[in-house]
Amino acid sequence: MLQIEGIKLELDEDESLLRQKAAAVLRVPAGEILELKIFRKAVDAREGVRFVYTLRSVVKDEARVLRRCRNKAVAAAAETPYQLPPPVSPPELPPVVVGAGPGGLFCALALARCGARPILLERGWNVERRQEDVERFWQTGELNPQSNVQFGEGGAGAFSDGKLNTGTRDPRHRFILETLVAHGAPECILYDAKPHVGTDYLRCVLAGLRRELTELGCDIRFGHRLTGLEQSAGRLCALQVEGPAGPCRLPASAAILALGNSARDTFEMLHAAGVPMEPKPLAVGVRIEHRQADIDLAQYKALAGHPRLPAASYKLSCHLDNGRGVFSFCVCPGGQVVAAASEPDRAVTNGMSLFARDGVNCNGGLLCSVTPEDFPGGPLAGIAFQRELEARAFAAGGGNFAAPAQRAEDFLLRRPSAGPGKVLPTYRPGVKWSNLWDVLPDFLCQSIAQALPVLDRKVRGYASPDAVLTAVETRSSCPLRILRDQQGESRLQGLWPCGEGAGYAGGIMSAAADGLRTAEQVLRTL
Repeated sequence: MLQIEGIKLELDEDESLLRQKAAAVLRVPAGEILELKIFRKAVDAREGVRFVYTLRSVVKDEARVLRRCRNKAVAAAAETPYQLPPPVSPPELPPVVVGAGPGGLFCALALARCGARPILLERGWNVERRQEDVERFWQTGELNPQSNVQFGEGGAGAFSDGKLNTGTRDPRHRFILETLVAHGAPECILYDAKPHVGTDYLRCVLAGLRRELTELGCDIRFGHRLTGLEQSAGRLCALQVEGPAGPCRLPASAAILALGNSARDTFEMLHAAGVPMEPKPLAVGVRIEHRQADIDLAQYKALAGHPRLPAASYKLSCHLDNGRGVFSFCVCPGGQVVAAASEPDRAVTNGMSLFARDGVNCNGGLLCSVTPEDFPGGPLAGIAFQRELEARAFAAGGGNFAAPAQRAEDFLLRRPSAGPGKVLPTYRPGVKWSNLWDVLPDFLCQSIAQALPVLDRKVRGYASPDAVLTAVETRSSCPLRILRDQQGESRLQGLWPCGEGAGYAGGIMSAAADGLRTAEQVLRTL
């Protein structure tokens, strides 16, 4: 198979022309191309706007074609498909996966496909019941601390933009994408340069993964929260679990901790049990909303609104004189800002979008880097720092999980906002117009204020007067890392920290890949 890079199509050209363009690059008749598929598709808006493709092709006598075409854009495709470890016999004590986010689900899937028949514990509920709990929260402010945007089947990624892009190369990534497609995700995620599933498709995918896990003998237990560890001579021997029927003891010699970044009570329990962990840097800030049409115009210029173009996104960053970095995070084109709290009396924001990304607004995190020097006090100090910011935001919102919000112009002038301009906030249960300088730490406000005009020079209109800042975003990453050795195991033998909540991932793809990696390591011990 040959890989052909840099094939371009104008917006008015149909993809049926790809075969002809590929044949021209390969210097062969189009009829000699036996198979042609899109391997990657991207939008290039640097000079004009066009689509750029990487293609994979099967042709007659590939070695001869490769010699003749003499084109640096053509090379033999190096395929290294991911292979699961060899099957194992079901162990006497099944491995226990704690958490059904991307890391936990793919860890459990690998274990189940290899015959280990794991137990999967999730403190929240399946995605159908969870969706009802989340919608009730957004409408009324009635929070279920165990079933919300952070907790439940799919983890925090189930109510997000569903981004699947990653900056690393790993054969596990293709396996993850193919698995998602096999369970209902759109096939375009296999080749889009910036793939995303969207919350609506993710719900279907999660139900499909659950069915396969069940068929493979995985014991899925929703509404079960890890509350304690039992250990003997430095080795795990049992888990204490709180379930719908009350507390129970679950014998276990291998437990994978795929907790997600918001399981604060579990982190506190692990720390008290002596599980080694350390603080790590994180980022906090606000959600910034613009009209999607304005972001499209800034990115696509005169071609904004073309029916073949996706809703435009952006990726921005700058380094300030005060030594802090400010950057965009989890941008949701055509999406909405969502209430993402998991604890009473604390307001948290995040972003979400459906696959179509057809909402009126574009929103993204506008975050500032924070280091353990900003919250001294040990591994749990970052959690205390997050909680303080969330409590301030809750109080400023006036209760019932309303969030404080401010127009960008008013923020830069340090004056409270009286209401919206052209950009109407999408956050539910609602916003209270405020002065964020009275809510957030001074270093955070000063950093955002310095960054806004800098970022505006990169995307025109980013600091437009009517852009809406909604506070506070604190859950972009875990504030601590649960330490593990080179084999992926904690100093407490039998305990395997995994994914974003353990400090080893930063999104759906990296968490799922770490889940697979952890499953491989556990399977070796079985």
